[in-house]
Amino acid sequence: MLFSRYIFEALKSKLRSNKVLVLSGARRVGKTYLLRQIRKSFDGNSMFLNGEDLDTILLLGDRRVASYARWTRDVELLIVDEAQVVPEIGKALKLLIDTFPELTIIASGSSAFELSNQTGEPLVGRQISFQLFPIAQLELSKQENYFETRQQLESRLVFGTYPDVLQMTSTDERTTYLKELVNAYLLKDILMYEQVKYSHKMLQLLQLVAYQVGQEVSYEELSKSLQIDRNTVERYLDLFSKVFIIFRLGGFSRNLRKEVTKSSKWYFFDNGIRNALINNFLPVTQRQDVGALWENYLAAERMKVNTYSKKDPLTYFWRTYDQQELDWLELHNEQLSGYEFKWNDAKIKFPKAFVDAYPEATTHWINRDNYIEFVNGEI
Repeated sequence: MLFSRYIFEALKSKLRSNKVLVLSGARRVGKTYLLRQIRKSFDGNSMFLNGEDLDTILLLGDRRVASYARWTRDVELLIVDEAQVVPEIGKALKLLIDTFPELTIIASGSSAFELSNQTGEPLVGRQISFQLFPIAQLELSKQENYFETRQQLESRLVFGTYPDVLQMTSTDERTTYLKELVNAYLLKDILMYEQVKYSHKMLQLLQLVAYQVGQEVSYEELSKSLQIDRNTVERYLDLFSKVFIIFRLGGFSRNLRKEVTKSSKWYFFDNGIRNALINNFLPVTQRQDVGALWENYLAAERMKVNTYSKKDPLTYFWRTYDQQELDWLELHNEQLSGYEFKWNDAKIKFPKAFVDAYPEATTHWINRDNYIEFVNGEI
């Protein structure tokens, strides 16, 4: 199965722009495949380099205009995959893009913090950033109908939507793949580039967060459970977010003293990774955590569509100290929208405190009947 990626046309539209297009995303989400598709569609001369290849490192490391001129002759599109591995990649890309006005560069990397740190300052004004996630329902909707999507929902709640996983047919195959992905790749970039004393603590922290999906996370409790200080917990969580494993949702408040604002919720970009961390691939009908699976799935899909569509609203959860709550809030152009996620079909009343405090806000309850519109960004 070939997947049509949402950002393909956006990337393609920036070719011949004399810019550095930075493509970031977790490992195994399809960055290399997308780059090869971009190259295949390009009607000019192109070159594809792998940053993990020593020859590429040597080629880009010789930062002299004369040297670059020799091997970029007639090249209009330069693609550097795994660019974060190349030392001082930002300086190399700056020299290339400044020296050769006919050149467009695409640099991809799985390590967002390393790639952004290396490219950020040298490429101010020269860089356009893109993110790639596991396959979004927005992308799957192009090749499957409503009935097929509903048929696959429970499988996607358990196994997620990594490209390879979607092409596998057996439970055993998917389970093995996701476990290997967690063991071999999940922390690879962090351990390669960051000074980390206790790598086993990082994995334990992710497991604890996986068990608390949809709940407010206490950094103090995590610190005590792992016997590491709070600052280390916060640093690790920040690193996980920078390599696209998890993302944070903060509390919203504007009017009420009793609104919770200092807590955080953390969600995984992919349900399959979350389930691999807790080693639970039981079907939905046999699970006690279906509410958490549903909430994480909807949050991740909404984050994908917001990023891809460039809407980028501010996102929050909402709760008061007397336990009135909403799962998801978005603030965009001063318009506040509240969403409550329910796996079952029961209609709910929205919290009176929220409705009274924010009468101008729109409210929506999301269940299996209308979730496709929500994850596609239509409501």
